[in-house]
Amino acid sequence: MKLSIAQRFALVLAIVGVLAAGLTGYYAYHASRGLLVRAAEERLLTATRVLMRQITVALDDGARNVQLLAGHPRARTALIASAATRTMAEDEVAILFREMLRTRPEIFQIRLIASSESGLERVRVDRDESGLLRVRGDDLQEKGHLPYVFDTLRLPAGAVYISSPFINREHGAHAGDGQPSVHMAAPIYDDSGTRLGLVVVNADMNGIFRQLAGDLPRGIGLYLATDRGDFLVHPDSAQAFAFDKGKRALVQDQFPATAALVEGRGAGHVVTTAPAGSDPAHGMVATFIRERLSAPQQEAWFILGLSQSMATVLKESDDLGEAILRIVLAFSAIAVLLAALLARAVTGPLDQMVHAVKRFAAEPARQPLPIARQDEIGVLARSFDEMQQQIQLQMSTLQNKQRELDHLASHDALTGLPNRRVFLDRVEHALARARRAELQMAILFVDLDHFKEINDNLGHAVGDVMLLAVSDRLRATVRAADTVARLGGDEFIILVEDVDSVEAVALIARKIIESLATPLSYREQELTVGASIGIALYPHDGCTTTEIVASADQAMYRAKIGGRNRYCLASVSGEAEALQIGL
Repeated sequence: MKLSIAQRFALVLAIVGVLAAGLTGYYAYHASRGLLVRAAEERLLTATRVLMRQITVALDDGARNVQLLAGHPRARTALIASAATRTMAEDEVAILFREMLRTRPEIFQIRLIASSESGLERVRVDRDESGLLRVRGDDLQEKGHLPYVFDTLRLPAGAVYISSPFINREHGAHAGDGQPSVHMAAPIYDDSGTRLGLVVVNADMNGIFRQLAGDLPRGIGLYLATDRGDFLVHPDSAQAFAFDKGKRALVQDQFPATAALVEGRGAGHVVTTAPAGSDPAHGMVATFIRERLSAPQQEAWFILGLSQSMATVLKESDDLGEAILRIVLAFSAIAVLLAALLARAVTGPLDQMVHAVKRFAAEPARQPLPIARQDEIGVLARSFDEMQQQIQLQMSTLQNKQRELDHLASHDALTGLPNRRVFLDRVEHALARARRAELQMAILFVDLDHFKEINDNLGHAVGDVMLLAVSDRLRATVRAADTVARLGGDEFIILVEDVDSVEAVALIARKIIESLATPLSYREQELTVGASIGIALYPHDGCTTTEIVASADQAMYRAKIGGRNRYCLASVSGEAEALQIGL
């Protein structure tokens, strides 16, 4: 069947439109797969860094527990007590160890070891399949020949020994026998500086990592390797501690890109995809970080990594591919329709001219010709302009909504003050700046007095009015450079940077209390609230965000207990007693 010029022209235009839409969708699909892989790499690297931070925090927490036990007066008493009182003292230490084991399921064993008698165990509490077990009498062993004993006894007071991870083969290890473990120990000294002994905690390394990795999504593989590349933690348990079984399972063999970390080269982290020569769809995305574990007796590196299968990463691209296919089909249909319209617009005048020529051959009368047209081309142009205006209007609406959502995510919905997340982020930056410049900063924890009575008696609407007034007065009282945030309810918190003295911060607290003491007129009522304020200063009352905010919170509660409508300074010297000042 012979096609007309109009049909052929429409067919060519339709083919061009369909090919353009199809190729665009094809390349968009493949580009999206690459973007998904890169996004997965970024997510994994961020998660690896967060997990590394959690490991550091966990080790610090374990070290603090060991220091707590070593510094307990009963542990020292048990080591220096006479034969008549030793049994009672050791029983009290055993109770302390039992409570620690009961609350910390990742600990296998806690021991009190004397520096004399060849490192004899004086108190030992183990965990076994039946529960907690205290070892007594002849079952207590001499451990003076083991590194975690003689290395710890060389440490100064307050230091903590942390061993490299190992498979526990020690006699009488009970629940820890044959399990990946780590020793944490701290020495014990008397008041004259004489070395008395040490406290040793045997921790379950797998248990620690199960707690830390508990929030990881399913399908995420966790790896931990030594600085030589030997796996300590691996999704396949057979490869963990393979060197203890006479085999070698190395991270650089499974992930060649990590060889740079093992050799100490590079930026300290690597991102890798499937191993060379394998099908990427059956490989994985993995990120690894090299970190140093420093303790007084050693300086060792370890490598932490997370992985996710490529199939899981690219699953999202399948859904995206279906969406792109629907878009391609829709645009192809539009292309066919436009091709038909354009062919008609181009060939219509030709048909009109042919008809006029035929009529002229039959009838000499002159026929009209399409000199000026108002046809589908003009309609299409106006349609596209209208479509563009609608899209711009929708984009503007979406941008405004996004700005509103961003503001709500970082500010309190009622008062417009920064929320907890933004405030803590500003405190982190302020702490970094204070450390660099050796400056002081302060946190004021403000809790309203008698606000609950206003809320309960007059309603939440009146409470909201009072909270708005309080927020305005707080902002008016402090400097523009200071940060006022609402933590929730009737709790506010203030960050004051570049503090010259304690007196300057105390002056701010007094101004706040005076400002809030002014009654608020609301519907012919005089409403008044007071404020209990806790003040903590960096670096005297804490060196981290958590410590300084907690110090301010505790000081606020002391102000509450002291009678309210006052402020209380956290201990400047770091001692247990706080300086309380009231109006």
